[in-house]
Amino acid sequence: MRALKQLIRFGYQQALSCIFPVIIFASLAITKFIELPFLSRYDWLLVICLLTQVFMIASGLETKKELVVITLFHIIGLNLEIFKVNMGSWVYPEEAYTKIFGVPLYSGFMYASVASYLCQAWRRLDVRLVKWPSILLAGPLAAAIYLNFFTHHYWLDIRWWLSALVVIVFLRAWVDYKVGNKRYRMPIILSFFLIGFFIWIAENIATFFQAWEYPNQAEMWSMVHLGKVSSWLLLVIVSFLIVAMLKQSQGKIEGLLDRNNQDIARSKS
Repeated sequence: MRALKQLIRFGYQQALSCIFPVIIFASLAITKFIELPFLSRYDWLLVICLLTQVFMIASGLETKKELVVITLFHIIGLNLEIFKVNMGSWVYPEEAYTKIFGVPLYSGFMYASVASYLCQAWRRLDVRLVKWPSILLAGPLAAAIYLNFFTHHYWLDIRWWLSALVVIVFLRAWVDYKVGNKRYRMPIILSFFLIGFFIWIAENIATFFQAWEYPNQAEMWSMVHLGKVSSWLLLVIVSFLIVAMLKQSQGKIEGLLDRNNQDIARSKS
């Protein structure tokens, strides 16, 4: 019974962390079958995403510091979308006022929702990193993974070499998290894979509702190729590394402020 209660607690915290992605997928489903007036579907999706972001901040579900991280992911994701669409990797078939270079602006929120999940899960589960590699290793690796999404169209696709490097760099790293009053550990590589796999499932749902289309889905929907899990796995790693580096730097700044406040208090006493 204790194990079942812990599983329910864990599921509840995960569900709370997924509010932004759930709203996006619900909006994709609703706008697929119900035509809203005045604006096109993609325009309405942007409006819904913006209102959701305002709600997340106003309700306290996300902090202003987390909004900075989420905005960064929006920019990173939108740049990737513009490049990939113009390379013919996938398309957004519907018309909209809020499309630039063939990409609707709401698409950046799909990446931002991943960052929203990571930030919230990090906070709710009190995530700590064990034997985390140096930023001198993790930083360049994240940059190389992101750049490969662009450069493989013109040069070699080195994703499998990068995947091997991920295993080497993070082999000894663990993620430590809290459920209730008990802490658990998971190999960080396993957490990368699990998040990437669930995003692949979400991608199948999104393409079913025509959020975007791959070339083989133009005539009729079909399941996204399982090989896409590797792409999402690598993108999750980039996302996780960015959040981890920002969280670590934030922790150092807060620790420094705490020490300064303690020094001031001692000097006054």
